[in-house]
Amino acid sequence: VGGVLGITSAFLGMKRLVLAWPIGIIADGLLFTVFLGAVFSFGDSAQHANFYGQAGRNLLLIVVSIYGWLRWAKHKRNGGVSTPAVSPRWTTTKEKVILLPSIVLFYLLSYQLFKALGESGTWLLVDTWIFTGTALATFGMSRGYVEFWLVWVAVDLVGVPFAFSNGYYPTGTLYALYLPFVIWGFFSWLRIQNAEKKEARI
Repeated sequence: VGGVLGITSAFLGMKRLVLAWPIGIIADGLLFTVFLGAVFSFGDSAQHANFYGQAGRNLLLIVVSIYGWLRWAKHKRNGGVSTPAVSPRWTTTKEKVILLPSIVLFYLLSYQLFKALGESGTWLLVDTWIFTGTALATFGMSRGYVEFWLVWVAVDLVGVPFAFSNGYYPTGTLYALYLPFVIWGFFSWLRIQNAEKKEARI
């Protein structure tokens, strides 16, 4: 159910509808209970540690999604009924100067946190990237950055093979289903951005 709602949220986000955010929050809430439940389930304690990042990812997504929801709703309210909730655009040079070191710092801090919680090896590196990439993509969506779809692609390209190779088939399937949607979303927003840029010049 969480996966279906997540895909629905991605589709609505591509259409620039505010409804994408509350649906995404519900999906993340459901997935958070799944992964947190796995942490405290019976079995090998080392395996449980692997789910801290997944659970934390969904919790972080809820927080960032609330920001995105408020931002899109405000833009929609100020622009009127016919105004889309967001106007897609590429990040500026100034934004890149701020974002790039922030991403590196966020990754390093997340790495140390998950390491302290018991994650290790390749899973630690991959889980930290998925956590960082997901946070970045969600923030980018809230700001209308066209690049955020490419970040989702990078998250899925890492998450899909790693999840399947480690036996996490539901997670791998979920990431695999997201992939065509985010590629479609990227070209959709790119087309919108080019069209709006062309209209602004006329």
